[in-house]
Amino acid sequence: MAATAWSILPPIITIVLALWTKEVYMSLIIGIFSGALLFTGGNVLTAILTMFEVMADKVGSNVNILVFLVILGILVAAITRSGATRAYGDWAVRTIHGPRSALLLTALLGVVIFIDDYFNCLTVGTVMRPVTDKFKIARTKLAYIIDATAAPVCIIAPVSSWAAAVGSSLPEDTTIDGFALFLHTIPFNLYAWLTILFMVFIIWTGRDFAAMGKSILANKKHFEIPKEYQDTDESQIKHEDQGHGKMIDLLLPLLVLIAACIFGMLYTGGIYEGKSVAEAFANCDSSKSLVLGSFIAFVFTGFLYLPRRIVTFNAFCDSFGWGFKAMTPAIFILCLAWTLSGICSKEYLDLGGFVGAVVSAHASIILFLPPIFFLVAIGLAFATGTSWGTFGILIPIAIAVLGTNDPNMLVVCVAAILSGAVGGDHASPISDTTILASAGAQCHHIDHVSTQIPYVAVVASCCFLGYLVDGFTANGWLGLVTALICLSICMAYILARVPAIANDEDQH
Repeated sequence: MAATAWSILPPIITIVLALWTKEVYMSLIIGIFSGALLFTGGNVLTAILTMFEVMADKVGSNVNILVFLVILGILVAAITRSGATRAYGDWAVRTIHGPRSALLLTALLGVVIFIDDYFNCLTVGTVMRPVTDKFKIARTKLAYIIDATAAPVCIIAPVSSWAAAVGSSLPEDTTIDGFALFLHTIPFNLYAWLTILFMVFIIWTGRDFAAMGKSILANKKHFEIPKEYQDTDESQIKHEDQGHGKMIDLLLPLLVLIAACIFGMLYTGGIYEGKSVAEAFANCDSSKSLVLGSFIAFVFTGFLYLPRRIVTFNAFCDSFGWGFKAMTPAIFILCLAWTLSGICSKEYLDLGGFVGAVVSAHASIILFLPPIFFLVAIGLAFATGTSWGTFGILIPIAIAVLGTNDPNMLVVCVAAILSGAVGGDHASPISDTTILASAGAQCHHIDHVSTQIPYVAVVASCCFLGYLVDGFTANGWLGLVTALICLSICMAYILARVPAIANDEDQH
C-alpha cells in the first residue's frame, strides 16, 4: 500500500469524519488506525502495535513542543492568578475604542511576532483573548486572525524558523543557495500576501460570511466560552482568588518571553560560535529555543511575583495544574495529528512518494507548473497537516524538473509550493498551526476549521489564477497583479452582497 493512491485514504477519512461529526479526537484515532491497517495488510494486532510505535516516535521527536506548551500554559495561569490579566483587560476596555480596534491590534501583534508560528499562535492568543472577550468578540473570529498572522507572516519573514525550513528542503547536492532562493520567493508568495490583505478587509468592514458569519451572529446573541475551556478559563478564577497585579506584571513576563525565545534561537543557531545573526536564525533549533525561552520567562515571573507578594506561593504553585489542564486539548490533538503524519510518512505509507511520482510524471508542461505545484501543495498540506513536510517533498521535485536553466520559473514554482503549502496548512483540521490557533483563542477546534475554510477558499482561488498567469508569462509580478485584481473583485462582491455585522464600535 506504500506510495500508492491508498496512502491518501487515512487523512481523507480523518478530515471527512472531523468535519462531519465535529469530533476531532475520534476522527484522528480512526484515521490513524485505518492507516496502520493499510500498512500491515489488515493485521489488527500488528496495526495496533504500529499505531503506538509511530505515536511514541513522533511524540518523542516533538517533546520540546509539548514541554513549551505546558510551560506556556503554566505561565498564562500564573499571570491570570496574579490579577494582571484583569488589569490589562480593564485598561484595554478604557483605551481600545471597540471590537474593530481590538481585532486590528490582534492582527498587528501577529505580524510583529514573526519569529515562529507556534510562538505566534499562543502568545497572541494569550495577550488578546482577555481583550476580545471583554468586547464579546467570537472566539472563532479571534482564532482566524491568529491563524492568518501565523504561518502567512512567518513564510514571508526572512528571519524566522520557516526560512530555515525552506532552505533545508533543498537537495544536498544542489548548488542553489537556499536562503537566497527563499528571499526571491517572498514577493510571489501570493497566499501569504493575499491572506493578510483579506484579513484586514474582513476586520475593517465586518463583512463576515458563510460559517463565520453564522458563528458571529450566534455569538452576538449569546457569548459563550467553549465547554472544553470553561473549567480552565480565567473567568473561572474568582476575583477574590486573584492577586493585586498590575499591567506591568503582564507585560514584563511577555516581553521577557519574546526576548528569551529570540535569544534561544540565536543561541541554538550558533551565535556564540561566530555565526552571523542571519546564519544563527537559519540554523536554529526552534523547538529547543521555545523551551529555553519559556522556561526563562517562567523563572523570571516567579522572581517578579513572589518577593512582591503579588500572589501567594501556594497560588503560584496552583498554576502548574491549571496551566497543564488548559493545554490538554491542544496537546492531545497535536499528538494524534503527529501520529497521522507519521503513518503517512516515507517509512510507512509514503504519501509523499505517491504525490511526488504523480507530479514528476506530469511535469512536462512547464507552462502549467506553477498552478500545478500550487494545487498539489495545497492538497498535500491539507491531507498531511504539515507545511514543512510539503516543502521537503515538492521543492526537490521542482529543482529536479527545472534545474538552474530557468531561474525565473524556478523561483515562481518554489513560491507556488510555499504558497500552496501554507494555504493547505491553514485550512487543514490536522495542522499543528491550526490546532494551536484554536488553543490560543481557546475555541472549539472544528468550529475554527469550518469557519476559516471559506476564507481560505476565496484567497486560494485568486492565487490559483495568479499562478496560472505566472506560468504563461514566466513573470511573477504579472501573477501578483492578477491575483490582487481577482481578490479586489471578490472583496467588491462581498461588499455589495454581504451585509455588515454591526460591531458596536461607537458603544465603547
